[in-house]
Amino acid sequence: MSSIDRRVTGIGAVLILCFAVLFVQMNNLQVREGAALRANPLNQQIANPQSPFFEARGKIITADGAVLAYSRPTRDVFKYLRVYPASTARMFSDITGYYANAVEADTGVEATYNSYLEEHPTPKGSLGAALDQKNEADNVYLTLSEKLQAAAMASLDSSPTKNGGAVVVLDPRTGAVLAMYSYPNFNPNSFAVHDPAAVNKLATRDSRLSLSGGYDPRLNYAISEREPPGSTMKVVTTSAIYDHHPSIAAQYFAPTAAYIFPNSPGAPPFHNYAGETCGGYLPVDLAVSCDTAFARIGVELGYKALSEEAHAFGFCIGLSTSAYCQSKAGIPPIDLPDAAPSLVPPASTIDNQNPYIGYSAIGQFDDGATVLGIALVVAAIADNGIIMAPHVVARAVNQYGETEYTYRPHVWRRATSAATAAQVRQLMTGVTLIPGGTAQGLFASWYAQGGPTIAAKTGTAEPTSNTCGTYNWLVAIGPAAKGQTPTVAVATMVPVTQAECSAGGYNPTGASVAGPVLLPVLRAALALQGS
Repeated sequence: MSSIDRRVTGIGAVLILCFAVLFVQMNNLQVREGAALRANPLNQQIANPQSPFFEARGKIITADGAVLAYSRPTRDVFKYLRVYPASTARMFSDITGYYANAVEADTGVEATYNSYLEEHPTPKGSLGAALDQKNEADNVYLTLSEKLQAAAMASLDSSPTKNGGAVVVLDPRTGAVLAMYSYPNFNPNSFAVHDPAAVNKLATRDSRLSLSGGYDPRLNYAISEREPPGSTMKVVTTSAIYDHHPSIAAQYFAPTAAYIFPNSPGAPPFHNYAGETCGGYLPVDLAVSCDTAFARIGVELGYKALSEEAHAFGFCIGLSTSAYCQSKAGIPPIDLPDAAPSLVPPASTIDNQNPYIGYSAIGQFDDGATVLGIALVVAAIADNGIIMAPHVVARAVNQYGETEYTYRPHVWRRATSAATAAQVRQLMTGVTLIPGGTAQGLFASWYAQGGPTIAAKTGTAEPTSNTCGTYNWLVAIGPAAKGQTPTVAVATMVPVTQAECSAGGYNPTGASVAGPVLLPVLRAALALQGS
């Protein structure tokens, strides 16, 4: 064999050996180490270099200019980290949600408006398309004010109860959410890290909280948790009087401490809150929130009228599992994920049983509402019977300053007539003005300082297993004097546990628990609106 042949043979042997080593390594990677590589946190990004985690997302900005989310360059494989400034991260976590490179789905505005926040082709006809054909991310501007949101956070966080609760502020004329804050909340930066395993571990921990009777802090309590609305439901019941049986508005209900339901043998007497005696004409009955009078009103209205009125105000008639109540038609059309419907029981549940009709008329039995749902009820009373679709985003603007998206305010539903809304709004001013009104003492200093007329309603729902008021509500509309156009609708709910109630040595009410939370927010909201 010549020297040349020997060299060729040697080179061939080396190449065969290299191919053998390569073959062995490929099988090693695919079989022996395949599972580990597939589970590697970096794998899904490296395998997909077009992943959005390699891109800078647009900013999320409040109506008054505060940046709530932005992308910061990094030196790791992901190139960018989503950042939520510490001063506002928890304050707006329900709204912004988070953007996580993990199995966990994104939430909040990050999810709903992802198509604008992520890089996308420049729209045809824009300045960007004419000058530079490249992908871009838009900045998304909210309807919420940082200043008002800070007031809501400070007010709710100062409440001595720490078992949930929420504040929602709407502009009833447009449906714009001016503030929405709930407790508990979370730090979205914890989910924006470049470690999917850590993110999934946090998510699993938070999910277990709801299974143990608590609240998953990643869920927006204001839109996703239903609680008994208590006497705030009397706003709907009062509207049903004018819409279905207006003669009831002129009836006199004799003062009593208890009411015996007719045609209901064996049903226990129905008592007023704290065993008080109350009654009279409708303006007084609503102002003092007389349960016996409204239980009787519910029976006289009948459940068909009650349920139809509730449905008109945005409540779903049925169970939470029903197809309709899970559909877009049955859920308030807010531009955030995980909104839940408010509910009233179907007629088959009431089954013409007078006690159940009476309890449902005052917001108990199987009635359930989100804080947003009750905010929309009073927004309808504020806006001549119309419920505008609630929304948290105003517009999306590209890097050239061009507006690519503008939210168009639109009607969600007509809840009642303008005449009924005006009647009920006037009656609700008695809650803050009439001596004995459930919020008259709360608003005494408000009026002494020259504050505008406020229409309000308190609510305290008491499950039968709990002698303390568990869910404490206050809703307010302002300014609400005759001839004025309300610019603000606020709903606040603060729960009190049995343990908190016993330790506090008091009987909580909507005015005493939710009142101190609502007042500072209402004052700030009216100032923001120039009212």
